Amino acid sequence: MPDLRDPLTIGEARLRNRVLLAPLSGISDVPFRRLARRFGAGMVVSEMVASGELVKGDQESALRSMRDGPGLHVVQLAGRDPAWMRQAAEQLSDAGADIIDINMGCPAKKVVGGLSGSALMREPDLALRIVEATVAGAGSVPVTLKMRLGWDRSTMNAPLLAVRAEAAGVQAIVVHGRTRSEFYEGRADWPAIGAVRAVVGVPVIANGDVTLPEDLAPMLAASRADAVMLGRGSQGRPWLPGMLAGAIGETELRALYLADLVEEHYEAMLSHYGAEAGLRRARKHLGWYLDRFAAAATVAPSDRAAILGGSDTSAIRLRLRHLIGTTRISEVEPAFRRRPLQRAA
Repeated sequence: MPDLRDPLTIGEARLRNRVLLAPLSGISDVPFRRLARRFGAGMVVSEMVASGELVKGDQESALRSMRDGPGLHVVQLAGRDPAWMRQAAEQLSDAGADIIDINMGCPAKKVVGGLSGSALMREPDLALRIVEATVAGAGSVPVTLKMRLGWDRSTMNAPLLAVRAEAAGVQAIVVHGRTRSEFYEGRADWPAIGAVRAVVGVPVIANGDVTLPEDLAPMLAASRADAVMLGRGSQGRPWLPGMLAGAIGETELRALYLADLVEEHYEAMLSHYGAEAGLRRARKHLGWYLDRFAAAATVAPSDRAAILGGSDTSAIRLRLRHLIGTTRISEVEPAFRRRPLQRAA
């Protein structure tokens, strides 16, 4: 099994370790990526960016594809038109992207309804043309591919698509261990990821259902993957990729106050999006932080309602501070939590 603390090379890009933050629509924006990077994630990936919208100059797409700071800049593209994918890859390459990822794994109805994301696994010939176009547009920038096992259990074509993608120039492959039809139900099929690992020579990155340190060894043993990508488990836990990579541990997290982190994240979202949009977009993150806190302490319904439904940002900050108090991050991290917290005075 690989040592997840070791660097990983994708093309000319060198990742500092092998635990990566997944592209998460509406979540892995610039503020969240900055936090995950600071805590030690080996790589962070942008939200999914629609290729056609990016080329047309859409401001939301430009915001999603922004560089989040020093370090590797990785942008995920989605689309089903090879011409748009090529132009978008050219644009990102010219703008300084270090890696361009192709989305063939998103199961969302809105994306699949547009015949993009994991819907492309039902059209392997079109999927290959998209890969070829993206690689051509990217030039010297390495291209990666994120996909699922297949559309459903009767069409698990990930190994075949992976072989064709590697031959077309893809330099790493991320596999989520579910089919599109399974969405996020049941358990990720880690051994099925191993079927992809067996047929390609480029790095294979396993994704799905890793939330605790003890999940790593079974996943790596079953999948034989070279690295791990974390998605939903990082919600409300931007420190998780770095923690699982060994970049940060209980000692460091014990020295950090949860309230400081939450307020920093909140302020960053208000600054990045503007007060009105930032307030709206921050609510889901605040909800996840409250969920982490609530697993170890009591959160009154009135507090949750005021924080997630309020519009006065100053009042929200004060209530968060009052509720969370001097709680340390280590006290809400499931891997370290030892005893219930007392409600802050």
